[in-house]
Amino acid sequence: MSGTNMPERGFQISRRQALVALGLAGVAGVDAVASTSSAYAGDRSGAPTISGRVVAVGIPGASAIAPVGTFLPGSPINSNPVLAAFTQPGRVCDPTRVLVGSRSNFGAPKANEDQAAGSFLSIDPGSADLAVPARFAASGGQASALGGAVQMYSAQSPNWRNGVYTPGAVTADQTAVANPLGMSINNAFGRFWPANAPYGLNGPGSSSIADPDGRPLNNALNPSTGGVYFDDVTGRAPAQVIAGALSKAAVGTALIGRSPDGSGRAVFAVVVADGSVVQEHTVKALDGIAPPRTVQPLVDRSWGHDHGHRGQVPVPRLGVLMSYSPELVLFVSQPFDDSIKVITLTIGGPAGNEVFVPSGMRTIRSSGLDQPLDLAPVRIEIVHPDRASNTTLQPGSDFYVCNRGNDTIVRMQQDGTIVGVRRVRVGPHSLGVARLNGIATSTDGSRIWVTYVGALPGSDDDQGGVLELPTF
Repeated sequence: MSGTNMPERGFQISRRQALVALGLAGVAGVDAVASTSSAYAGDRSGAPTISGRVVAVGIPGASAIAPVGTFLPGSPINSNPVLAAFTQPGRVCDPTRVLVGSRSNFGAPKANEDQAAGSFLSIDPGSADLAVPARFAASGGQASALGGAVQMYSAQSPNWRNGVYTPGAVTADQTAVANPLGMSINNAFGRFWPANAPYGLNGPGSSSIADPDGRPLNNALNPSTGGVYFDDVTGRAPAQVIAGALSKAAVGTALIGRSPDGSGRAVFAVVVADGSVVQEHTVKALDGIAPPRTVQPLVDRSWGHDHGHRGQVPVPRLGVLMSYSPELVLFVSQPFDDSIKVITLTIGGPAGNEVFVPSGMRTIRSSGLDQPLDLAPVRIEIVHPDRASNTTLQPGSDFYVCNRGNDTIVRMQQDGTIVGVRRVRVGPHSLGVARLNGIATSTDGSRIWVTYVGALPGSDDDQGGVLELPTF
C-alpha cells in the first residue's frame, strides 16, 4: 500500500494567510519556470511511432476517457449491494471498462434545451472496431448496444437530473453530465465526478458526484447541492473560506483526497475555463483554491478548423493530475501555452473548516509539448484508501502528456524531464486529419487509451473514437 504524506499540522496557515497566498499566485516570484530539453522539438518526423488499434468509432467529440477501475473495500460502491451490482462483469461500471465523454446524447432527449447535449459512454475496451449507433440511447436510460460492448452511463437527459434524488436542491434541474470535458473517479471511498461545459467555455460550468446509475448523488448529505455544483449557486454556506465559482466551464478535474477539516469527506479540484481552480467538498460545497488566470484561461479560445477536418471542431479542454507524495501537487496542462502548470497545495483556513490552499507554483516548459490537452498517470494509484483514482499518480510515477498539435504522447517525469516521445499511428497509417483529444491508462499500466476527433485515413466516420496503444 502506498504511504500518505499529508502536510504537518504545524504548516497550517490562517484564512488571512491563505488569501495572501492567493494574491501571490500571479506574482512572478511565486511562478518559477522549469524548462526542459527534448531532442524531438515537436518535429513529427523525429519521434518513434507507436501503433494502435481502433476500439470504437462514431463518438461525436470524443473527449475525456477514464478506466472505471476497482472500487476499494469499504467504499460506498463496493460495500452497498445495490451500487455494487453495477460493477459486475459486463455491467456499466465493470472495472475493466472505460468511460468516454461525448458531445452527443445518442438519441436521449435533452433535459435542458438551452444547454449542450453530452454523455459518458461505458465501453468494453477489449472490443475492436465498434461502430456506436447514433441513437442507441433514445429510450433515455442506461441503454445498451452491440451486445453490451457499448452502454450509456449518463447523459444530459431527464433521467439523470439532480432532482431525481434531491428534489429540493438549488441545482435540481441540472444533470450529472452536459458536454463533459473531464472525469475523475474516486475509487478509494467515493464515486464518479464529471466536469462539464453545458454552455460552452464562456458560460457557467457544472461538476457532479454521480452514482453508478449515472444520476447525481443519492442520499446527499448537503440537500442544497445534492450531487451537482453549478455556476455561483453552490458555494459554501453561510460564507466561503476562499472565493470561487464555476462561473465558466469546468474543463478538468482531479481527486485531491479527504478534506483536511477532519470530516473525512472527499474534496476534488476543478479547473475552470477562466483559469481559476476551485475545490468541491461533498458536504460543505464549493470554495476557491486559486483565482482566475492562475492557469492559462480557455475562455474565448478555439482550435480553429484544421485543414481537411470534416467534423465539428471540439471544445478545448485540459488535463489535471494529483500527486500526493512527498507533497500535494496538482499538474494542469496548458494547451495554448505548450506548458504544464504545477501547483503545490497545503492546508489553511479556520479550525474546523480547513481547506486546501496554494503554497507555490511553477511552470514546466519543454519543446516536447505541442498543445498538451490531457494528462494521464503512467502508474495509477489503485490501492491507497484515501487517494485511489484514475487522476492520481503513484508516488514517483511519471505521467503521459497527450499532444494535440503533433499527434504525439510524451512520457514525462514530475520534474519535467522527458523520458520518451511516441507519435501515434493506426496500423501503418498516420492519424491524417484526425486529432488526439484525450488520454487514459489502464489500472495495470499495460495499455494506453486515447480519444480522437475527426476522420481517420480511409474511414467514413468523421465524429471521433477510441484507440488502444501499448505503453512505453
